[in-house]
Amino acid sequence: MRREGRTGVRTAGRLAAAALALCAFAGQGAHAQQRPLEYPVKAAFLHKFGAFVGWPSAALGPASEPMTVCVVGPDPFGPALDQAVRGQKVGGRSLRVERHRTVSRGAGCHILYLRGSSAQSVADGLAVTAGAPVLTVTDAADGNARGVIHFVVVGGRVRFEIDDRAAARNGLTVSSKLLSLAVHVRPRER
Repeated sequence: MRREGRTGVRTAGRLAAAALALCAFAGQGAHAQQRPLEYPVKAAFLHKFGAFVGWPSAALGPASEPMTVCVVGPDPFGPALDQAVRGQKVGGRSLRVERHRTVSRGAGCHILYLRGSSAQSVADGLAVTAGAPVLTVTDAADGNARGVIHFVVVGGRVRFEIDDRAAARNGLTVSSKLLSLAVHVRPRER
């Protein structure tokens, strides 16, 4: 058990370093060059968030089941998200990407990027999944509705805010390492 603990710490450390490198990478180059990189950087963050979040064991199902990353609404990532998750694992689970027009409470999504569309707004998607063990991710580029994690661009860099209170309502635990990387954290209620 001790060996697993060390491996987990090393993995978390590597992921934190990768997240910091992505922040730096997203901020390099002229402003005109950043826009094309914005969504590939967000795609890389999106699947890495899973390593820093704890779900109730019943929410993930059997260990042989993959962790599902869902994009709801128009897909801003294109092949970048599929490429980012290819061959990656979170907690020993492979990753699967699904794209949906709308989301329902039982959609089977573990990480849910809500884009919003005429079929379902971001706010409606958040309302449907409120209280479910789903890591909701939203984007400032798509409006003001906010998930547990909310992408923002600060100083030309892709960053994120975390609503730890919303995470608690969804039964999720966000690691202190990920909380420390956020530009703003809404703390849990005591």
